Amino acid sequence: MFETQDLFEARTGGYHVYRIPGLVVTPRGTVLAHTEARKGTGGDWDPIDIVMRRSEDGGRTFGDPYLVLDHRDFGGEAPVNNFTCMSDRVTGHVEVLFCHDYARVYAMRSTDDGRTFSDPRDITPVFETYRDRYPWRVVAVGPGHSIQLESGRLVVAVWMSDGTSREFGPDKRGHRPSEVGVVVSDDHGETWQAGDIVVRNTNEFRHPNETCTVELGNGDVLFNVRSESHTHRRLVTTSSNGLTEWSEPRFDDALVEPICFGSMIGFDRAIQRHIVFANPGVLERTMPGGPKDRGIGPDETGRIYDRKHLTARLSTDDCHTWRASRCIEPGPSGYSDLAVLPDGTLLCLYECGLKERMFDDRYLRLARFDLDWLKG
Repeated sequence: MFETQDLFEARTGGYHVYRIPGLVVTPRGTVLAHTEARKGTGGDWDPIDIVMRRSEDGGRTFGDPYLVLDHRDFGGEAPVNNFTCMSDRVTGHVEVLFCHDYARVYAMRSTDDGRTFSDPRDITPVFETYRDRYPWRVVAVGPGHSIQLESGRLVVAVWMSDGTSREFGPDKRGHRPSEVGVVVSDDHGETWQAGDIVVRNTNEFRHPNETCTVELGNGDVLFNVRSESHTHRRLVTTSSNGLTEWSEPRFDDALVEPICFGSMIGFDRAIQRHIVFANPGVLERTMPGGPKDRGIGPDETGRIYDRKHLTARLSTDDCHTWRASRCIEPGPSGYSDLAVLPDGTLLCLYECGLKERMFDDRYLRLARFDLDWLKG
C-alpha cells in the first residue's frame, strides 16, 4: 500500500511557502500535521506562523488548516519556529516545545488532540544552563517530532549556534558554527532539564545541528544528526538514558548526508523492533538555487547537495544495518517527518516540488504506506 496527498501548497492561505513538516499521532489515534507557514520570501528569519491540520481517520482525510501560533502575538516580525510535538501515552496529552526568534524556547500542551493548546510558557532558563559550556546566541529544538521513552521520559534534541556566521546577511545571527544538546522531562512536561553536550563541533564533525531521535530495542536512545562533515554521511551517537554519557559520534556509512534534516520512527511489530529513517537519498548537484548558484564557498555551505529522491530505509537490528529501502519521492524533496499509526501504517509528511528554486517547495505532501511496500 502506497498513496499520497498534498496537505499544504505554497502561495496559498496568505503565505509564501510551507516548510519544516511535523507529524504526531496522539494516544487516541488522531494525526496532527503541522508546518512553518512562512511569509516574506520564505526564509528562516522572515515572519513565520505555525499552521496545523487534523485527521481522525488515519491520515486518509484532513480538516482545514488552522492557526496554532501567530508570530505577531510575540511582538514584532520575528519568526515562531522549530515546533516539535511529542505524544504522551500516559496522560493522553500532546506536549510541545517551540522557539521564537531563535532566542527563546516555550512549552505548551494540548489535552484535546490538537484542537486547542495551552498558553505558551517560557522555559528558556533551562537552555541558558548550557551557556557555561557553549555560548549560544541561536537556539532551536527539533524540528520534526520528539519522543517519549518506555520509561515515560520525554526527550527533545536541541541545536545551538554562537551566531557568528553570516549566511543570512550582516544583520542576522548565523546558524553556524553549531553543536547539539538535549533536554528531557520526567514529569510529563511540567519541568525540563538540560543534559550533556551530545555532539561538539570539530574538524571531523562539522556544524552538527538538526537531529532525529529514536529509542532502540534495548532502551538506549539514538541521535541521528545532520552535519556538514566532508564525509557526507549521517552522524549517530547513543546514550543509555537519553540525557548523559553519549557515545563518541560515528558516521553511518549507509546513510548519505546531503546536508538536510532527516526523520526517524521506531515501533514494534511481530515481537521485533522496526526503525524507519527517511532523507534525500542521493549526492548530486543539478537543482537550481543551490549554493553553486549563489557562489558560496566550500568552507561554508557550498558542499550542500540537492534535496531530492526522498528515500525511506528500514532497520530491524537497532540501526546497525538497513535491510530495505524505497524511494518515496523521486523528484525534488527535502525535510520530512515520520509517524506510525496503531495498525502499523506509516506516514511521511515531506517537502516536495519546486516553485522557483531549491528551498522554495511547492507542496507538503503526505505519503501513507505499509511495511510490505517498504520491504519491496
